[in-house]
Amino acid sequence: MNKEKKQILKEIIKSLHNGASLEEAKAKFQKEFANVSSIEIAQAEQELINEGLPIEEVQRLCDVHSSIFKDSIQNEFEKPDIYVEHSILNINKENKDIEKIIQEIEKANSVDKIIVEKLLSTVDLHYQKKEIVLFPYLEKYDITSPPKVMWGVDDEIRDALKDVLAKIDGNADQNTIKELLDSCVVRIKDMIFKEQSILLPMMMDTLKKQDWEEIFPQLQNFNQAPDQKTDYSDTQKAKAEGASLGFESDYINLPSGKFRLNELIASLNALPFDITFVDSEDKVAYFSEGKERIFPRERAVIGRSVFNCHPPKSQHIVKDIMQSFKDGKKDHEDFWIKMGDKYVLIRYFAVRNQDGAYLGTLEVTQNIAPLQTITGEKRLLS
Repeated sequence: MNKEKKQILKEIIKSLHNGASLEEAKAKFQKEFANVSSIEIAQAEQELINEGLPIEEVQRLCDVHSSIFKDSIQNEFEKPDIYVEHSILNINKENKDIEKIIQEIEKANSVDKIIVEKLLSTVDLHYQKKEIVLFPYLEKYDITSPPKVMWGVDDEIRDALKDVLAKIDGNADQNTIKELLDSCVVRIKDMIFKEQSILLPMMMDTLKKQDWEEIFPQLQNFNQAPDQKTDYSDTQKAKAEGASLGFESDYINLPSGKFRLNELIASLNALPFDITFVDSEDKVAYFSEGKERIFPRERAVIGRSVFNCHPPKSQHIVKDIMQSFKDGKKDHEDFWIKMGDKYVLIRYFAVRNQDGAYLGTLEVTQNIAPLQTITGEKRLLS
């Protein structure tokens, strides 16, 4: 696409944000373009964000954008679901599973809470895979705005489904519940379209073979305990063991003792809480791989900006924490949230050297619900 056409595309998107009607924008688009690729749409949106258009504003009209371009998107390769690449098939299979649940909802005479819960859990897991495994690989190639916009819409869909469940529990009017659920279904269908016709083609156009080789096992093993993950290649197995085998017999010397590498890895993974270390440049450098992680982590996160590891709506909080540590105003910050039957304590600690210089941030996450039940004393073996 030449600069003139790209400018027209940007003007069409911008006109929507300035109040133009869908019909006006669509007419102008059809006049100027016979077709457009997903990459060109993403580039236009990213340039607008770089020029100062808030991500939240792009997110707000994301569904409108796709409705205008839906019939004209034409990528240089076929629809992603024909590819034999296992990563693409994995994502498309999950979308087909989501569509099957939607069909159940559309056939039902009334809103069934169990089916809505099933839709939420399936959508949530699918979106987490996208946000935690796929997005870091786009960010690696400086494609940052489309993932942020899509993550924001993902969160809106999750929140809307939770609202439907809250309305069901509150015995709200059935027509109201049905309207809310129908709206959710429309947005989920739109997201499936965006993934298959925009996100995946963008990844196929951008990522290299090695990226896809790394992505596949992370999708297959997503949120599994380390001892339950399947090794899909010798390369992945070597990475999972975490370095050359020569370290197995060599010691890592520390001021207060020493570890063999395998002892250190096992000890960190045996801790009764999750830890993540973010370096002084705000990049994720390490995370523990205990049996029961509270928040999913996959190795795609290593080297990722910690800000991009969080939904757009909470990124400013993380930035404020990191800045307060760097400025020396704070040394720690605590949060606690309810997650089902878990009561999660999230603690951030500034890591400094002996001279007080900032080295990074340590995040410690623990389910403290079992600790809150402790009373009296225990002095004997169980």
